[in-house]
Amino acid sequence: MLRRELLQLGSVLGAAAAAAGCTPPAEPLTPNLPPSMPPTPPTRPATITYFSRFGVDEALLRQTLAVAMSKGGDRADVFIQHRVSRTMALEDGAVNRAFSSVELGAGVRVVSGDQTGYGYTEELTLESLKNAAAMAAAIASGPAGSSPSSFRADPGPLPAFPKRYELARSWNDVKPEEKLPLLVQLNERAFKADPRVKKVSTSIGDEHGAVLIADSDGRLVEDVQPMTRLGLSITADDKGKLETNGYNVAGREDLGFYSAERLDRVLKEAVARTLILFEAVQPEAGEMPVVMAAGSSGILLHEAIGHGMEADFNRKNTSIYADKLGKPVAKPFVNIVDDASIDRARGSINVDDEGNVGEKTMLVEGGTLATYLHDTISAKHYGVRPTGNGRRESYKHVPMPRMRSTYMLNGPHKRDEIIASVKRGILCNGFSNGQVLIGAGDFTFYVKNGWLIEDGKVTKPIKDVNIVGNGPKVLEKIDMVADDLTIDEGGWTCGKDGQSVPVSQGMPTVRVSAITVGGRKA
Repeated sequence: MLRRELLQLGSVLGAAAAAAGCTPPAEPLTPNLPPSMPPTPPTRPATITYFSRFGVDEALLRQTLAVAMSKGGDRADVFIQHRVSRTMALEDGAVNRAFSSVELGAGVRVVSGDQTGYGYTEELTLESLKNAAAMAAAIASGPAGSSPSSFRADPGPLPAFPKRYELARSWNDVKPEEKLPLLVQLNERAFKADPRVKKVSTSIGDEHGAVLIADSDGRLVEDVQPMTRLGLSITADDKGKLETNGYNVAGREDLGFYSAERLDRVLKEAVARTLILFEAVQPEAGEMPVVMAAGSSGILLHEAIGHGMEADFNRKNTSIYADKLGKPVAKPFVNIVDDASIDRARGSINVDDEGNVGEKTMLVEGGTLATYLHDTISAKHYGVRPTGNGRRESYKHVPMPRMRSTYMLNGPHKRDEIIASVKRGILCNGFSNGQVLIGAGDFTFYVKNGWLIEDGKVTKPIKDVNIVGNGPKVLEKIDMVADDLTIDEGGWTCGKDGQSVPVSQGMPTVRVSAITVGGRKA
């Protein structure tokens, strides 16, 4: 069985997150391209702008694709990536880490039936690209006699290129001395917030990156992709008892993202979530109603439901949802979305890593499983359009169906109504990670902060609780959904098959009639 994980990164970054606006292609490819790369339709004009500085031009792409298709593949694509990441971290007022990294390379993929060949290189020379293409072609070789002239024709009108994260200022133009005061301020204010605060770690990361996708269908697109993340971690000591917690925010934003209001919220949440742990208890273990608070409780959707709806698992019949398409899977007021279009959200994308425009996809509509999350391969298998969910960690990896921003739409209930309906249960509002076994649909995630609900009222704080359940069964047991949808602003990262990608998640307040809660014995 396959296991997938969702992690919320710790408050001190181990690696950065991103920067700078989207540069939509501006002019069409030259009209004299050979059949191996037909012109892109005028509805989405394309030219090479960002990557021209690295010597990438149309001739380089044409020749690479010709080699990729020389063994008879059905289709091929070239994925080129440049990424500059920077991280700065403070611990107890002193800079303990400051570094940057640069990635530049290209991957060539060839698809022939169910066979996929992939090669990559860190050099953007014609020789290196052709070698990568030849390796991919050899792995996915097709019937004898195939040739580049068998490339498919113009793919037809493509959707307009969206602009979901254009920034006023690139992170490349932000100096370290502009970021350092943000960390110093948080550090000083955290120590002053409460005498029990004994250790403070804070960090900021930013990233300036861009991708180019060119394929044998005639597609050519560039996207400049920003990202940033700031986190605060606190360790407090109360009479020799230590507790640690934190808070972070992330998005495809520029330096202006870190307003006084947002920094105040980071400080307030980090301090409150840490100090409340001194009062927290573990609930009794057992099966009970669980109320998922609005916001980061979207981890329930991600782990219990989202991965099982990624089309590669269903195409291979390894997902428990493989036979549920078009069937009721939840109450009629449950609607679940995977969305690439939320402006500047961490999980948003203009285009996926196959060049398909990221769109808003209804997974569950009116309680019925409406579709899966598709990349190009799974879409062809099911005879549908790709949903813009083909994502990869970097040029070293093949794309696969992945979530973006996954959330549940508002329902007919009120938060207070949901709380009042619970005789004995728990309210979960802070999480650190989770994982799921795709085949069986069994999942678990860790609740860092929460509350007991007793006789319809929120009472004692709880901590260190594991929630265990089965995705389809829990989806069926969602019996109340409030009207307070919140998209969590934290820096969530999803792991699948060894690849990590940034995601977002959200949820209104939701009641699950029964989930197994791992706590203390009665």
